Amino acid sequence: MIYLVEDDPSIRKLVSYALENAGFSVASFSSGEEMEKNGKEKAELYLLDIMLPGRSGLEILESIRSTPETRDVPVIMLTAKGTEYDRVVGLDSGADDYIPKPFGMMELIARIKAVLRRAGHEKEKKDLVSSSIVLSPLSHTVKVNGEKVELTLKEFSLLELLMENRGIVLDRDRILSSVWGYSFDGENRTVDVHIRHLREKLGKEGKAIETVKGVGYRFAGDNDE
Repeated sequence: MIYLVEDDPSIRKLVSYALENAGFSVASFSSGEEMEKNGKEKAELYLLDIMLPGRSGLEILESIRSTPETRDVPVIMLTAKGTEYDRVVGLDSGADDYIPKPFGMMELIARIKAVLRRAGHEKEKKDLVSSSIVLSPLSHTVKVNGEKVELTLKEFSLLELLMENRGIVLDRDRILSSVWGYSFDGENRTVDVHIRHLREKLGKEGKAIETVKGVGYRFAGDNDE
């Protein structure tokens, strides 16, 4: 079941129709309040407009991520905003993807399928271990020398990607596509900022994330599995 929260009735109707034709079950709502009141089934994915009456899409997203029963459910943000800043805010708040309006129905369906595939794959992943770092996808935790390290959702996904590709240099475009689900146009420092924060939180073990000048980043920690 996909939960669609969109206050524009024409968009709500069009998206619902397209998703149902693609084989998805859809429950649509005009606001977060309506979804909470009438949404009885467990959602497999949320489609949230940012600009909504009452609580905004970002506020609904925060509630989803702070609730144990829904915190791992994929969320895609639908919004008329399209600046780089708005993308970063939405994705760093815990969204799995961000689709600016106007968007094509085929693109939307493809992005939904991609997010659902990633969510299903995560359930099968084993712990990633390197030296003093242990990353557990199932419990969504990271420990360094046995101590839990608090990471944001994007920092966790970034570290997971690097550890999964141990020893391989990943360029910024690959990282953006894998972690954020999109690519920026032109120059950006989003990846660099997140790498810096991640290294700081990992302390001395942050040195395992190496910078490959002019290319990207590589996780060079020892494999202790």
